[in-house]
Amino acid sequence: MKKLILGVTGGIAAYKAAELARVFVRAGTEVQAVMTPAAAEFIAPLTLQTLTNRPAFIEMYTERTSEKIRHIELLDDADLMLIAPATANTIGKMACGFADNLLTTLYLAADCPVVVVPSMNVNMFKHTAVRENIDKLISRGCFVMDPDEGELACGVYGSGRMPDPLDIYNYAVAALKPKDYKGISVTVTAGPTREALDPVRYLSNPSTGLMGYALARALKERGADVTLISGPTNLVPPAGVKTISVNTADEMYEAVLSSYQQSKIVFKAAAVSDFKPAEKAVNKVKKDDAGCQLNLERNRDILLELGRQKGDHILVGFAAETEEAVENAYDKLIRKNLDLIVVNNLNEPGAGFAVPTNRVSILGSSGEKEELPLMEKEQLAHYILDRTLSLIK
Repeated sequence: MKKLILGVTGGIAAYKAAELARVFVRAGTEVQAVMTPAAAEFIAPLTLQTLTNRPAFIEMYTERTSEKIRHIELLDDADLMLIAPATANTIGKMACGFADNLLTTLYLAADCPVVVVPSMNVNMFKHTAVRENIDKLISRGCFVMDPDEGELACGVYGSGRMPDPLDIYNYAVAALKPKDYKGISVTVTAGPTREALDPVRYLSNPSTGLMGYALARALKERGADVTLISGPTNLVPPAGVKTISVNTADEMYEAVLSSYQQSKIVFKAAAVSDFKPAEKAVNKVKKDDAGCQLNLERNRDILLELGRQKGDHILVGFAAETEEAVENAYDKLIRKNLDLIVVNNLNEPGAGFAVPTNRVSILGSSGEKEELPLMEKEQLAHYILDRTLSLIK
């Protein structure tokens, strides 16, 4: 995003606009702040001017510095208009088409996407008039981000808090993504599974779920209806994604098969345990028994079963290898009837579990292979979606 119009209105959450501006500036975005007169009662224009290195405009009618009209000039080359916080008053003006200050006039003249972040008292947010005004903005193409729940400035608890600036940034970036997965139902699996040895111990692996969650987030950004089936992780599920939590490979098997028929695409990014103990001890195994033999049995192969039932589904598998990565992955692709497989070598620096980056190869069922450079998993997720989209088209 090259240029952002940041609209700030007169609510107590206006102070958060300073950190929000910093987040965008750090990402390399040119931020042009536009404030309502009421906003200037809560946060000084000089604060936003200092953080953005650009004047924070309030007045519609001041001496012009160019031949263009101010509300037209400010919108030149703007990629996005973000109004955060957006008070009930400003939302109402936007819904009714009022243009009584610089910010509302900019909104009516904007030909770029507009993101609105409501922030107000919980009763105001729930009021029928406010809800109807928000619905009007959505029907006209605005992106409206739901406020957080929590303690509000008035002392009550409920919906109406302005979300964290980083969450707003991610929402705004998502608004610019192409909605090329709109109407497509997708299942994503993520994270590890755990197979209990006794009530306090289990077999598992180092997967953190970063790749699967990145895929789910990217799919949601691009308009898909996403079901995320996740093993145990410390990650927060992406907003708007249906999330099913599981622990064992058997639980994941049942959840995936249940979701399969409603899904056009499955991204099988979870690191599922291949084996489980043949028997789980009823009580904790004591150290004196530590020398006993551990008998294992195979878990059901989820991806193999999906391949058997494939029909017109699109299946994308993932493989983590330590030797002959491409050869082993291609064998897996053929045996399990996959359309694509994403494979990485765990021995390569920056690839694999518990790191934000990955270096992968993408193999296709026709024998094609793409070797990708090291990149962030969030970026890789969109690359995988681009590649998968070509199969749909």
